[in-house]
Amino acid sequence: MKELFDDVSFKCSKLVTKNYSTSFSLAVYMLSPSIRDAIYSIYGFVRFADEIVDTFHGYNKEDLITDFEEEYYKALERGISLNPILNSFQQTVKQYNISDDLVQAFLRSMKLDLIKSDYHSKEEYDAYIYGSADVVGLMCLKVFVAGDDKRYEQLKDEAMRLGSAFQKVNFLRDLKDDNLVLNRNYFPGVDLNSFDEKAKTQIINEIEEDFRVAYEGIVKLPIEAKFGVYTAFVYYKKLLKKLENTPCSEIGSSRIRVSNYSKAGLLAKSFVSYKLKLV
Repeated sequence: MKELFDDVSFKCSKLVTKNYSTSFSLAVYMLSPSIRDAIYSIYGFVRFADEIVDTFHGYNKEDLITDFEEEYYKALERGISLNPILNSFQQTVKQYNISDDLVQAFLRSMKLDLIKSDYHSKEEYDAYIYGSADVVGLMCLKVFVAGDDKRYEQLKDEAMRLGSAFQKVNFLRDLKDDNLVLNRNYFPGVDLNSFDEKAKTQIINEIEEDFRVAYEGIVKLPIEAKFGVYTAFVYYKKLLKKLENTPCSEIGSSRIRVSNYSKAGLLAKSFVSYKLKLV
């Protein structure tokens, strides 16, 4: 009856997604049912690793992330794990041939959060974003193209730029917690204690360019994935616009959000654009 356990495992990953991110959960729901479980499993894996390094204060985070990594590789070797999040993820890795270099790059960036608090150069910044976000976009792309390596190669740059855009928006949104709670600054050359409009505008312009390139890939995605990814794209664009219109002092002292009412409106507009084949 391993099928029952596998089903429970994927449902656990779905539960993690729904509880940790209503916006991402909504976007996943807009994907074809045939690929939702795989994306839930990817989110569950990356979310748990991120929670270890960001929120499990009072515990030995280094031991926890090491154990998490070791248990993942045991799951990959055995084809099963009693950790349902790892059990579902290892199945997705195998089914969609997600390369280990993507998983390792992600885990490296997570481990950096345990030892590094400032990023002083663009090279350091780009390397962190590649591991923490770009590779997650590539994992999802592996699912979206369902083994079509040619299509994967054609869309990988745009998938990485979308991952970068999402991560940079998160950095800007989470400025308060990253700076005051976790004592981190991901933006090279930016003093968060004197964060001003010039620095904010520079970051926003960089994100807008990432979004521009990413959109070129979204329109080329398989039908099973296009609307779900576009939904996430529209939500993050709205969040970026809200951050752009928020004073720097407020970004540095509170967490900016898009209301559930606004999310519903964005979903409706996205659906109309999709149905009219404007995407």
